[in-house]
Amino acid sequence: MIEVVWEILVKQKGQGKLELVYGPGGAWSKLIGKSPGFRGTTVLHDTHNGQRYLIIDLWDTELQQEQALSEHAEGYARLNTDLENWTESRLELGVFRVRAEATVRPHGNPSRRSRGTSR
Repeated sequence: MIEVVWEILVKQKGQGKLELVYGPGGAWSKLIGKSPGFRGTTVLHDTHNGQRYLIIDLWDTELQQEQALSEHAEGYARLNTDLENWTESRLELGVFRVRAEATVRPHGNPSRRSRGTSR
């Protein structure tokens, strides 16, 4: 699987619009959502810079992503034109593949022993 990561800076008037476009049932999911290999989109909003978003698309393969964008080129171009009206900048940060995942354990009692047992 691959993840395509975009950084988007929105104009003040565009903050809610970006979430509508890339959120559930938005224009992006209507355009690309049924494409083979598409697994979904994550929208991240910067907690320190309200104009900054990261958009992460998950695909089975880069080839499937390229094919979907090619098949939907006209709709993709319209969407890009709409985005230009209320974004400051859009930058594809890259195409990434997960190499390792960390396991996070909850804080608390480090003991794995059950109550009532002793060693």
